[in-house]
Amino acid sequence: MLLNAAVLILSFASMEWVAWSTHKYVMHGFLWSLHKDHHDKSHSPFELNDLFGVFFALVSITCMAWGYQQMDWPFFLGLGIALYGGVYFFVHDMFVHGRIKVLRSTKNKYLVALRRAHRMHHRHLGKDHGEEFGFLIVSPKYFRPRT
Repeated sequence: MLLNAAVLILSFASMEWVAWSTHKYVMHGFLWSLHKDHHDKSHSPFELNDLFGVFFALVSITCMAWGYQQMDWPFFLGLGIALYGGVYFFVHDMFVHGRIKVLRSTKNKYLVALRRAHRMHHRHLGKDHGEEFGFLIVSPKYFRPRT
């Protein structure tokens, strides 16, 4: 039971590093063709970029199916990935990009900093010279008021 809880927590936490490295080296690298539409100004309800979410959902489902019978560590690994994906969808797609309007006028310092950092990332429309590839961990400079 303790191992399963540790796997769940570690898999959720590790997904921040996975998201950062995938975003920087894969999405802004050799699979830019799938991520590019996310940086366009179009407002389509679906993007090729959404395929990255589908990929991680399939990884999560596979792990959960593999460990389901015994309720063993692969199940909790997949659950941690799925929970991170849920948080990512809510915060990134709904809150930051406004696919569904929620928390539009928040004063929460963390959420404001997160939105500010993500907007900085989107200032670069090309695949090069980007910054702020992370998701939940926000650089301290975005907590400071703008001058």
